[in-house]
Amino acid sequence: MAEPRRQGGRRADRARTDPARVAALEVLKAVRVDDAYANLVLPGVLREHGLSGRDAAFTTELVSGTLRRQGTYDAVLAACIDRPLAQVAAKVLDALRLGAHQLLAMRVPPHAAISTTVDLARAKAGPGAASFANAVLRAVSERDLDAWIERIAPDPGADPVRHASVAFSHPAWIVEELRRAVGPEQLHALLAADNEPPRVTLVARPGWSTREELPGTPTAYSPYGVVLDGGDPGAVPAVAEGRAGVQDEGSQLVAAALAVATVEGSDARWLDLCAGPGGKAALLAAIAAERGASLVATERQPHRARLVRRAVAAAGGGTVAVLAADGTTPPFRPATFDRVLVDAPCTGLGALRRRPEARWRRRPDDLVDLVALQRALLGSALDLVRPGGVVLYATCSPVLAETSGVVTAVLDHRPDVRLEDATALLPQVPDCAGPIPGTVQLWPHRHGTDAMFLALLRRG
Repeated sequence: MAEPRRQGGRRADRARTDPARVAALEVLKAVRVDDAYANLVLPGVLREHGLSGRDAAFTTELVSGTLRRQGTYDAVLAACIDRPLAQVAAKVLDALRLGAHQLLAMRVPPHAAISTTVDLARAKAGPGAASFANAVLRAVSERDLDAWIERIAPDPGADPVRHASVAFSHPAWIVEELRRAVGPEQLHALLAADNEPPRVTLVARPGWSTREELPGTPTAYSPYGVVLDGGDPGAVPAVAEGRAGVQDEGSQLVAAALAVATVEGSDARWLDLCAGPGGKAALLAAIAAERGASLVATERQPHRARLVRRAVAAAGGGTVAVLAADGTTPPFRPATFDRVLVDAPCTGLGALRRRPEARWRRRPDDLVDLVALQRALLGSALDLVRPGGVVLYATCSPVLAETSGVVTAVLDHRPDVRLEDATALLPQVPDCAGPIPGTVQLWPHRHGTDAMFLALLRRG
């Protein structure tokens, strides 16, 4: 048995650990223990460790890349460890995943990836864990990622779903759902796109800011966006002042599509029925204000309603009302709105680039409750829109049960509603036809956006 280490030795271990890697391990723990989202936890952890610039960028890639490729790395680690991964201490397994990402997907020299991970394991779990990590990571370093996938993934001809699951680090049930939605020919391109870091995209809220004052390259499809060239988006003055925001181009296109749809008669009252956290509501509020219309935004959870209030605060002038209310039982009279957005709660499988941990949290059973909620929200929105008005149903998911399944089921029970051509609202976006004629499906691998689904319905 090894002699117990003196306190001075432990202090030395802590001194040797790299702050960027310590910060990454802390974020992985928060994701694992607290069900936190890495992108929400990361800024505070970076501040706590005094990390900025290249160090902050390194930590960010280490966290997000490890979470995205966790399924692949676990399969690699399982091939290098002589016991089930469930029997490895969770904090040691987190450190091994960080080490595997550095070895297999980052430009970190192997000796540095191994030694820093060993130091991390020693500081967090003791000398035995350090020796274990050293042996495991040396075995990992014997092959590159492609060679490991060839060894550990099932034969693609015999089991294409399982092969893709291991090779592209998605649970098998998600691979199957995405295959049904995008088709087998484009499946691998979509899965690969899910594992790429998303671009940071800013939105200029019209009347509050202009696209020209934002640093970056204009987005390809949204008239309001720019792709940030680099740096902290919070340091952009318009973003810091709430006149602009960070918003994926696909989400911008959802708001833009609702805004350009024609309505018959009055166009003064708009509703965002599921507004949290408020990005689409803020853009809609800005567009509505320019037209002399007002927006009402509802969000069931009070803390998310507060986020919506913060997002739309720059509108001012009494043009936005935010309510904490359940969209399935809204506190409004029927047929009182001209335009309604239903950006429904969903599995979020269209935003796996942005929230990579979601792929490991979602379960097939989640679809049952979510689809029921989506149908109820869409039905509620159709009750609230007046005859001649429009409802835009959107999800950040391409899963057919949440897209075409919901729209078809609701239309079957609403003879007073017709489905209109949403692709005509976005003529600048190529190859965006959805699963039902007239619906829109955006894709990361085709459009560089989250996989947003849009359907436009008009009440007769």
